Amino acid sequence: MDALLNFRPLLWQGFVTTLIVTVLGAAVALFIAFAVGVARYSRRRILSVPAAVFIEVFRGTSLVVQMFWLFYVFPFFGINLPPMVTAVIALGFNEGAYAAEIVRSALKAVPKGQDEASIALSLSPRRTLWRIKMPQAIAIMLPSLGNILIDLFKNTSLVSLVTVVELTFAAQQIRTSTGQTFAVYGFLLVVYFIVSFGIGRGVAFVERVVGRRYGTRPVKASPLSRQGGLA
Repeated sequence: MDALLNFRPLLWQGFVTTLIVTVLGAAVALFIAFAVGVARYSRRRILSVPAAVFIEVFRGTSLVVQMFWLFYVFPFFGINLPPMVTAVIALGFNEGAYAAEIVRSALKAVPKGQDEASIALSLSPRRTLWRIKMPQAIAIMLPSLGNILIDLFKNTSLVSLVTVVELTFAAQQIRTSTGQTFAVYGFLLVVYFIVSFGIGRGVAFVERVVGRRYGTRPVKASPLSRQGGLA
């Protein structure tokens, strides 16, 4: 434990970097999720087909390989991305592809009666989607999106592969210097658990608020959310 106290600045820097990558990656993932998920849900093939290709490519390839392509292969084509940008884009696009299927599945889960009522009220398809169906779909998708956010946070431990010094990499440096394997990895275990638990509790709170707002019951997260959400 003394070894950890002696390296507090390094651990703190790594932890802050991990949180920054998580927040920025989550923002990108949510943007991708709604943009690609709505496009995938669309009946227009000009939107749904490219969205389907995007989802399959990023779900069907390794996050590590995607990071290596962005950081080590793209420079051959004249595209040089900073390490932090590479990490955020890779995490955001990879997790966003999974989340896009959650968004699409949640929209499909909204009762079809909502469409019929919207037609009776002469609402346009766009207003029906964003004002009627999307608020109800958000209540459905929240638990699975929470799983995606936790998964994104844990996957930040991979960004050291593109030279980003995050928490896990900082801890590995301390372990190499001190040989305190149990203390270092025990500390990592506790930190990742606490933050993941906090994210889960935060999502559960938002879920209750949204449920009260739209009169929906919380939906338990599907164990298959990483394989396509609620479909």
